[in-house]
Amino acid sequence: MLEDRAPAVSSATRWPTAYPQGYAVVDVETTGLARHDRIISAAVYRLDARGEVEDHWYTLVNPERDPGPVWIHGLTSEVLEGAPLFTDIAEEFAARLDGRVLVAHNAVFDWQMIAREYARAERRAPVRQRLCTIALSKELGLPLPNHKLESLAAHFGVVQQRAHHALDDARVLAEAFRPSLRAAAAAGVRLPLLECRPLTEWSDAPVPRQSSPGYGGYGAGSWRPSRKRPACPYPNPGRYEDGRPLKQGMRVAFSGDTSTERELLEDRATECGLHVASGISRLTSLLVTNDPDSGTSKTVKARQFGTPVVDEAAFGQLLRDVEPADE
Repeated sequence: MLEDRAPAVSSATRWPTAYPQGYAVVDVETTGLARHDRIISAAVYRLDARGEVEDHWYTLVNPERDPGPVWIHGLTSEVLEGAPLFTDIAEEFAARLDGRVLVAHNAVFDWQMIAREYARAERRAPVRQRLCTIALSKELGLPLPNHKLESLAAHFGVVQQRAHHALDDARVLAEAFRPSLRAAAAAGVRLPLLECRPLTEWSDAPVPRQSSPGYGGYGAGSWRPSRKRPACPYPNPGRYEDGRPLKQGMRVAFSGDTSTERELLEDRATECGLHVASGISRLTSLLVTNDPDSGTSKTVKARQFGTPVVDEAAFGQLLRDVEPADE
């Protein structure tokens, strides 16, 4: 059934030479969504250059803390008690990822959770690029009602058996990615690949107690704990103009998936004398996003206000030569 829904790509068809040589379709279940949360299970389906499954792997991971929303992932403290620690499976996990593009649904989340675990273990995940299947479905113009995995699966006739189980979610995504990849190849679509930069900064600040039902109190290392940024000392010189440099004091906002960890990107902007804004207003000088058509509240407001928009790569270039503020 999957083959019928995907465009025919015969062996004689010229496969885009720029496409990667292999993929690692990944899903991780976690104790939550915050920076201090931990991976409790992980699955990897390795695919060849044309999306055919080579093998798959699955493991539970003991997070050494409360498992979080058990009602979602079904993994209790009792189930995870005898599971290996992340340090125990880090080498095998790395071998599954090595030399491949990491593919995930909302890939920035899976990548950041993986990268943080490797940072805790004082190692680096061998991943150089990632591909988000949400972004790929947008590039292909798939008529999906929303960006949930179940909608992508339904579009390609993939049957989901255990939602929020890492192994089944990875299987479903692998089966949906194969026809997506073939559709992209047949149409000559450029794959939306983003760079993965390993995270190396780790702080052992305590994690605050959780008050939500199902979350017990715990203490553990925290990934770059949130902090209040100092006020920008420079006045806002106005909006960014295409072809001109940024100027200290400009208000910059960010939206969507970025290759660089968002907080690190914001740190660079602050260090250059820019004002990092949490939202968009008529005073915002620039919005940085790799997906201006995403429909997020920030991109919608940017269009309404006429706020200039640049992607992450262009912003990185602009940060190299920021004009000093007027005296």
